[in-house]
Amino acid sequence: MTLRLPIDDAIPGLLDALRAHGRAVLQAPPGAGKTTRVPLEILQAGLCPGRIVMLEPRRLAARAAAERMAETLGEKVGHTVGYRVRGAAKVSKATRIEVVTEGILTRMLQSEPDLPGIGAVIFDEFHERSLNADLGLALCLEVAGALRDDLILLAMSATLDAEPVGRLMDAPLVTSQGRSFPVETRWLDRPLPAQARRLDALADLVVRAERETTGGMLVFLPGEGEIRRAQAALSGRLPGNCVLRPLYGAMPFAAQRDAIAPVDTGRKVVLATSIAETSLTIPDIRVVVDMGQARRARFDPGSGMSRLVTERVTRAEATQRAGRAGRVAEGACYCLWSSGENGALAAYPPAEIEAADLTGLALELALWGAEPEDLAFLTPPPEGTMAEARTLLTMLGALDGKGRITDHGRALAALPLHPRLGHMLVQAGPDAATLAALMAERDPLRGAPVDISLRLEALRDVRAFQRNRVWQVNPGALDRIRAEAKRLRTQSRPASLSTAAQAALAYPDRIGQRRKGDVPRFVLSGGKGVVLGADDTLAAAPYLVVTDTDGNPREARVRMAIQISEADIRDLFKDQIAWVATCEWSKRERRVVARRQERFGAITLADRIWKDVPDDAVAMAMLDGVRDLGLRLDGAAARLAARVELVRAAGADLPDFSAQGLMDTIEDWLLPMLSGVRSADDWKRFDLLPALRASLNWTQTQEVDRRAPGAFETPLGRKVPIDYGGAVPEIAVRLQEMFGVTRHPVVGGEPLKITLLSPARRPIQITRDLPGFWTGSYADVRKDMRAQYPKHPWPEDPTQADPTLRTKRKMT
Repeated sequence: MTLRLPIDDAIPGLLDALRAHGRAVLQAPPGAGKTTRVPLEILQAGLCPGRIVMLEPRRLAARAAAERMAETLGEKVGHTVGYRVRGAAKVSKATRIEVVTEGILTRMLQSEPDLPGIGAVIFDEFHERSLNADLGLALCLEVAGALRDDLILLAMSATLDAEPVGRLMDAPLVTSQGRSFPVETRWLDRPLPAQARRLDALADLVVRAERETTGGMLVFLPGEGEIRRAQAALSGRLPGNCVLRPLYGAMPFAAQRDAIAPVDTGRKVVLATSIAETSLTIPDIRVVVDMGQARRARFDPGSGMSRLVTERVTRAEATQRAGRAGRVAEGACYCLWSSGENGALAAYPPAEIEAADLTGLALELALWGAEPEDLAFLTPPPEGTMAEARTLLTMLGALDGKGRITDHGRALAALPLHPRLGHMLVQAGPDAATLAALMAERDPLRGAPVDISLRLEALRDVRAFQRNRVWQVNPGALDRIRAEAKRLRTQSRPASLSTAAQAALAYPDRIGQRRKGDVPRFVLSGGKGVVLGADDTLAAAPYLVVTDTDGNPREARVRMAIQISEADIRDLFKDQIAWVATCEWSKRERRVVARRQERFGAITLADRIWKDVPDDAVAMAMLDGVRDLGLRLDGAAARLAARVELVRAAGADLPDFSAQGLMDTIEDWLLPMLSGVRSADDWKRFDLLPALRASLNWTQTQEVDRRAPGAFETPLGRKVPIDYGGAVPEIAVRLQEMFGVTRHPVVGGEPLKITLLSPARRPIQITRDLPGFWTGSYADVRKDMRAQYPKHPWPEDPTQADPTLRTKRKMT
């Protein structure tokens, strides 16, 4: 190692920390040399007798790091230094340093938790906070604490706030200052207009940067599609000596190496994704042009899995990208945003565990036999997302009813696929490999109808597919799908299922049944609703398997689906299809509806009237109807409720007869009385009084009748209901019926409010002092009434007259 690198100054302190503690956190900026120097230094220092395993977040970075270390030793890859990534490996019995991608470490830990033959695990680029890296570190910390106290653990980061990681690992922090040349940042004078085409603006910025600078140029874009379109946009706009080199993770490895290698003549312009931010060194770069976007793994409710989404870069990412221009000399960074916008950028990218689909993590934890809280996660997985993941795993048969992993779940964990697609592959066999690869990749067609069959047709023969078709095809995506399908076919056993049945195995919660009506709306077996375009080729399909939507939480629009037959649904899910008897209140029909339905999840395959529904089931359903329609307290029922509330307010031990109290206890007092009530019309005719009376025992009834009687008995023996709905109890009675009464009636210690009525039952006086009325204003009332009702008696002294409801003629 003759070339001195910035990391060399930190190596002695790092080795001392590892000797003393067995673990450390190394913070070093991009380009310091940590990736290719540290593993070799640990090996040469003899710190561990076993192999050194170093994790890299990307396959290209893993291979490039292994090749660079092997070159340093004067060897070929596969001897002292090797690598293992998905689909490729170069290792031997002589290998001491093994660079792997993160999923490989998880499989190593799950198969042999004590990691035999491994002396150290290094987590490179831990600042990216990938889900697999977080899980790998949590598992390694448990292994080191329970099985391998000699296991060396090292987390290396470029920009991460390293102190929380150090606390989590109980490890010292070692810092390398690095070395770089000044980089001048050049922002836009003003933010791009909202309607601006970002790729066109980026192409203009690249042309400007080429004109104003010298040296190799690195252009950051979010993904392969943008790189291809940027190539097209720059075609013919750069000088002839400029060589455009795309660089993204899905490229063949040979093409990736060409993009990194220097050019013999001319000026290299590399169009790269975030793969070039930290873990790769591209020689001769002096200019960076940053589009300001990055792709991150996020849970996509449309696909039911994690997908890469495009977001604004963070300040940490922008700093890393700009730093690439200052590795070999002074450089410049051109940003496609203004300096004002720069201050509004988030500080760091969020951890993947906070926003990604956690179904795979839940499966790995079940296989490990641990709950999330049992492990040392830097960021604990959100409880709600974990619960959703476990529900899906249970539906797929990967977990049993108690949340324990099944044999099927162990088979899914061994596959490099989302559990949905792994389940499909295991159940459907090699024929499902193409569909699994298709659903794991972004849609290769743009502007096409939602039918998956069209994508499969393009995969079989893209030239024939494009004849007479106007839809855009992504050939790179098709190539990747074919290559992945070829690999997956070797990992499954033969079976024979239709394409739709294969899709249904991956999406048992996304089987859609068309609703009635002209608009093609579907209810999914998982309970959600989706809608198709009215002119889509699948709009009339009775059943669909929906594999992708736009993710709208209210009513998602279908982006990809395939028609499935009812026969396939019954055959695939016969153990989950059952007859369910339902008796429930229908708000739409305003009545109790009782049916027997054959259901798969939320979809109904057969529907019949439930003729012999038990009375108690009808009554329970009608309770929901009462809650919907309201109690409707009036008449005698309302008067009883008011009496009870009056006495209860005075301290008596009585049930709560307020409107809210009655509704809260409706199941106790009303349910036994609802026999024969099934509709809104029945409820309208229902008399609440018997049910209210039945909820009072004999003692309570006596107490209410004594302290708040239900009626006033007139001198003629007629009972007049007392109204307790106002501020004071009151009655309305004909004036003549109260003749001879010399003491005012009292209820509960309070004078009764009496509305005295004319013979025509019109109010003529309201009083709470009847004797005072007789001696006072009665004379004036008598004068008026004699004129209006001459046939009725109006004695001068009503206290001495007999009460009556008759006229003078009838009295003689």
